Amino acid sequence: MIDMHIRAKEKSPFVVVCLQECERMNLLLATIRTSLVELEDGLAGKLNMTDEMEELATALSLGQQPAGWAAVAYPSLKALAEWFGDLVARCDQLVEYQTDLVAPRSLWVSGLFNPMSFISAIKQVTARETGASLDDMTL
Repeated sequence: MIDMHIRAKEKSPFVVVCLQECERMNLLLATIRTSLVELEDGLAGKLNMTDEMEELATALSLGQQPAGWAAVAYPSLKALAEWFGDLVARCDQLVEYQTDLVAPRSLWVSGLFNPMSFISAIKQVTARETGASLDDMTL
């Protein structure tokens, strides 16, 4: 899980984006963890196997992203192994982002759940710093 104990007193646009991204990632990670624990318990006979558990097991055995995970995840057409690699890289990026709570020096923008929110944050910060109208900002 991504640490969401934000230490900032003022919630700048970059902090708001970070919080939103961490919330969505934590939901995805919790969904993955819960479903895998339930599947493990179902396979061990501790729980009755449900249709959702069967679908999860089938998707995993076929190397596909399970539908339950896709419902709360970022859009991706990648096979499960490549998708999981992306998930790890996205988590690493968010951990680094939330550590400093400033706009990262470089950022994998498409590695965010909502890339446009980060673009909007850049425009908001720039508009405030320069006194320009937000409507006139372009990237």
